[in-house]
Amino acid sequence: MNQKTYNDVMSGKSDNNIRFNDFRNLIVDLGFDFIRQNGSHMQYFHRELKAFMNIQKDGAKAKGYEVRQLRKIMLKYGL
Repeated sequence: MNQKTYNDVMSGKSDNNIRFNDFRNLIVDLGFDFIRQNGSHMQYFHRELKAFMNIQKDGAKAKGYEVRQLRKIMLKYGL
């Protein structure tokens, strides 16, 4: 797991400045499985937590609201 990306997501200081590929890798490292892609939307599911994540690129960055959504899941489940 990329500790810098994890720390950036958890800090909440750079929600709009996280690279999409790093964000996607963090989602997988946290136990989410890729389900499918529908256009530009990638869907991930965490089997144990029964949690979904839909992500989409914003240029080379992750979307800020998706970063906040992941942080909320991480805090709720102690990831």
